[in-house]
Amino acid sequence: MKHKKITELLDREAIRDCLYRYCRGIDRADEAALRSAYWPDACDNHGAYCGSAAGFIEFALNVFKTGPRNIHQITNILIEFNNPEEAAVESYFAALQRAPDGAGRIRQVLICGRYCDLFSKRGRDWRIAERTVVYDLVEEQTLAAASETEQFGARQPIGASCPDDPVYALGKTALFQEDQSEA
Repeated sequence: MKHKKITELLDREAIRDCLYRYCRGIDRADEAALRSAYWPDACDNHGAYCGSAAGFIEFALNVFKTGPRNIHQITNILIEFNNPEEAAVESYFAALQRAPDGAGRIRQVLICGRYCDLFSKRGRDWRIAERTVVYDLVEEQTLAAASETEQFGARQPIGASCPDDPVYALGKTALFQEDQSEA
């Protein structure tokens, strides 16, 4: 019984790590981190996109590699195991997204909702097998007129895409790859 509980705790932590990798991947336009959050045969229904996870990743990278900063935060992670290799996971998210509209103007939107995920465990690795994004709030916001240099002032460095963001200088941003080599 004790071994089963320890395994479940480790599985819960692996699922949370996967969700956090997804956030880093989407915010830093880090393709490797994004791909590590999904199984290659996963499906994703993101509202504006519905199809394979691989297609969603291409869709998202085309939007988020345009340079504007994005912030995704995940809270209230509820993990319910269907069996030892499958879990239903609901995670609340808040996403502040900037992207160009059809005319090339940068728009900023606050989106809140929930990721309703089916996770599966293959070997020792947990990843998203199916995702449906449920939207609970969408609010378009007005961008500041000042440039980022003026807005941030002495608050440096500012966030950037992969590999230019300071987090990649830490040298431990591919922990999931280390875990995979141990499997």
